[in-house]
Amino acid sequence: MSAAATDARIRELMEQVDRADRSGDRRAGDRAMAQVQELAPGHPGVLNAAGMRELIRGEPAAARPLLEKAVAADSGSATLWLNLALANRDLRDDAGEAAALERALVADPRFYPALLQKARLFERQGKTKQAAFLYQAFLFCLPPGDGHPPALQAAVAHARQAVEGHLKATEAFLEGRLKEAKARHPGERMERVEACYETLMGRRGLYMPAPTFMQFPRLPAIEFPDCAEYPWLDAFEAATPEIRAEAQAAFSQASQDFQPYISKPVGAPLDQWGELNDSRRWSSYFLLKNGKPVDEHLARCPRTAALLKVAPLCDVPMHAPTAFFSVLAPKTRIPPHTGVTNTRFIVHLPLVVPAGCGFRVGAEKREWREGKAWVFDDTFEHEAWNDSDVPRIILIFDVWNSFLTAAERDLVSVITHGVQEFGEGASPFAQGG
Repeated sequence: MSAAATDARIRELMEQVDRADRSGDRRAGDRAMAQVQELAPGHPGVLNAAGMRELIRGEPAAARPLLEKAVAADSGSATLWLNLALANRDLRDDAGEAAALERALVADPRFYPALLQKARLFERQGKTKQAAFLYQAFLFCLPPGDGHPPALQAAVAHARQAVEGHLKATEAFLEGRLKEAKARHPGERMERVEACYETLMGRRGLYMPAPTFMQFPRLPAIEFPDCAEYPWLDAFEAATPEIRAEAQAAFSQASQDFQPYISKPVGAPLDQWGELNDSRRWSSYFLLKNGKPVDEHLARCPRTAALLKVAPLCDVPMHAPTAFFSVLAPKTRIPPHTGVTNTRFIVHLPLVVPAGCGFRVGAEKREWREGKAWVFDDTFEHEAWNDSDVPRIILIFDVWNSFLTAAERDLVSVITHGVQEFGEGASPFAQGG
């Protein structure tokens, strides 16, 4: 029989074994297994199948020599080493189980079933700290998605519980040390340390900038830059009552000029914007749009217009700056999304903020406070909500990322405008919030 014919016959017999075992016909499975073992006694797949059948029957002593022969025939298979580890587990041979698991992870360091089994071994041995590290590695290497079989879902739930318990114990251990360390630095700001610590302890999600158009490398990735670095915000905050009055007057006298912020054409992918597309639940009254002034609106809002003239607005021909009053209707949520480029920051000046409104950028949630502005990088995933019964109104405008030099701003402007000019496309500088 040729090698190809032998391989085909092996596959045929193995399929017969599998069908018989699944149907509960043990005798038929044994007959097919005996045939394939006679045909290919040293084949690693055949040896593994024979060994696992013994293991499933509760005969680990019979399974182990078969599985040892399998790994001898194919020492690079992580699966074969894992199966040998399972046989050693059932024989209560911890040393043999550990050695087989090490070989499985040498073959494939990210082989999550072996990571899970090694974590379970440590847990049985009372080595809870080592088990937690392995459970964490298992969760990290687990393929994404929720379509795992029930047994694996139960393992995932247990792994998460073990990791959470370990992190809580770690926090308790570090509490006194951190308190003492902070006392050595009176008056120092600790926000970044706290964010680092909360992320390490699993209490803060980890987000990275993900612009939809342009990523400018080597810029600091900061969700909310320190407002102390932007003293020009003081003038906006001081003028909040006047700006609010202008926004409310426009809202009451020219409500037709507040247009849906999201307005995608027929056939465009809506993704998360389906509910808000062409909806006044999130509407905008533009003062500046894609780098052009909306003269009528600016004339109606002279105080706001004067302040915008002295702000370091992002300047890209036919793209930026943009400035507008953003109205979020009651019981409305802006879904998580990211902005187009990290070359600019977004400024919010809250004007009318009822209770029940909130904002998240990355892992950080904040509540708007009327008259208290902030700057944020909208290339981090962000979302907003108004759970109240009245509209929320804020002033939004874009400014240059303050970490860019004047030369870099100039070239970014040239590149961005050039992309649009060459492609004859729409402005990539959309924004939101």
